[in-house]
Amino acid sequence: MTNMRLAAFFVVLAVMIASWALTCAAWRADRVIAGVAPLEPRTFAQLTLVTLGTGGAYENPNRAGPCIALALGDEIALVDAGRAVAEALRGAKIPVAQPRSVYLTSLLPENTVGLDDLLLTGWLTGREAPLRLLGPPGTQALAEHLVSAHELAIRTQAQALGLSQAGASFETLEIEDGWSEARGELALRAGALPGGPLPALAYRFEAAGRSVVVAPTGWAHEALLEFARGAHVLVHEAAFVPTPDLAAEIGLDVDAERLRREGALHTSVEAVGELARRAGVEALVLVRLRPPPVFDLQITGLVDDRFGGRIVIADDGDEIRP
Repeated sequence: MTNMRLAAFFVVLAVMIASWALTCAAWRADRVIAGVAPLEPRTFAQLTLVTLGTGGAYENPNRAGPCIALALGDEIALVDAGRAVAEALRGAKIPVAQPRSVYLTSLLPENTVGLDDLLLTGWLTGREAPLRLLGPPGTQALAEHLVSAHELAIRTQAQALGLSQAGASFETLEIEDGWSEARGELALRAGALPGGPLPALAYRFEAAGRSVVVAPTGWAHEALLEFARGAHVLVHEAAFVPTPDLAAEIGLDVDAERLRREGALHTSVEAVGELARRAGVEALVLVRLRPPPVFDLQITGLVDDRFGGRIVIADDGDEIRP
């Protein structure tokens, strides 16, 4: 009787192990397939903000580089194109060829290093028309140099695969303060953010009475206040850059002049709440956090001292409806 019970126990154990192994194999297969299977174009019933990449200038395996999507219907506009933008789109179940326009806030490398990935991966997966690239002065030269750097590979792949080279090119427009356009039901305009080390823009997207302002740049607060006034959502950075005295107190071995320069380029965690309050926005979505918080409360506990609206510490792939 004992032997029979032992045999039955081992049979049940073997079945459990086999079931677990099959479940794991199926789960892994689903993940692999999801990473390569063609995606159908996404449509959005209402204005939606997708935080594709919430990282900043420095590497972070948990956050892709800066990239915000504004979507309505099948129109998907990207603001900036940082590291891993193609993978971020896949994670959001948006085909990499679907976004037709990219709006650059500035030509800082963190905003542009994913452009060639977006351009060429989208071309290989179905984009036949040029990718629209809009941004401040210098955008045209950037686009020309990117395409030139890949010219031989583009020509070779186009011949080998029978592809039109148009999909591997940019349609570039340099824009300035007050520029506007409509893309389907999505209206947008640009506002200049002067006073920084290079030209920078904020973008305001509006549809069906709702509005989103994307302005991650950390300078020109007064100009941004007027541009963002009354928006439903403001997307902005927040950084903790210690003063030289505080850095010395906590034992950070950082050049004091570098800290002063960093502080002048970024909006502090304390200042961003005041900025949102004065602009009269309903919600504040924080991206490019530096350093990234372990817990949201580390940031919200400081920001809500000055801003009483909704505060979102965004992760990659979050979808927010204003």
